[in-house]
Amino acid sequence: MTTTVRAADPFRTSEAAGLADIGVAIGIPEPYRTQLQDWRERLGDPNAALIVPHVTLLGPTTVRVADLPAIETHLARAAGTPEPFTILLRGSGTFRPLSPVVFVAVVAGATQCASLAAAVRSGPLERPLTFDYHPHVTVAHDIPADGLDRAYAALAEYQARFEVGGFGLYRRGADQRWRPLRFFAFGAPGTEVGAGSEEETRAQERRRRGSS
Repeated sequence: MTTTVRAADPFRTSEAAGLADIGVAIGIPEPYRTQLQDWRERLGDPNAALIVPHVTLLGPTTVRVADLPAIETHLARAAGTPEPFTILLRGSGTFRPLSPVVFVAVVAGATQCASLAAAVRSGPLERPLTFDYHPHVTVAHDIPADGLDRAYAALAEYQARFEVGGFGLYRRGADQRWRPLRFFAFGAPGTEVGAGSEEETRAQERRRRGSS
């Protein structure tokens, strides 16, 4: 049976039977996660509390819940071959005027991110791209133009370097928050919300309590 995947519909009700919105991403470790999250909140980004900073490998995608085991098996295979690598974030960029987004640029590790994204978006998760893949970390999205200008200027000198040892599978809840389902370490079987993703879960819950 062929798995049906499509871009997630933000207007689909959470009660839609048998469907799940998922995404795959490289989480940003501390202290950079908090730094970038604080910037997103400070700029008034409405998505700031919904997901921690990350490099997307597969954007929001709707799949059948029944297909999740096969998807996890596929992701475990995709994580089995790559070696750990270094990501260097430096400076700001934007997708304007095509999209109201300001991001921190991936200046080292982009090739490995692209290879990973291609592996993730194959097999049961194969889907066409609307735009060419461009690894980045979003810091402002869907805010007024002056806020985007401020984000672009403020993060022009930002820099962070960290090691990547795997990636995570995320699922969007009824409250629109994205939570990690499973962490896939390079060269090892995927584990249920492992070391890296458990840290992300705790960070999200702290944010949730702080915003309630």
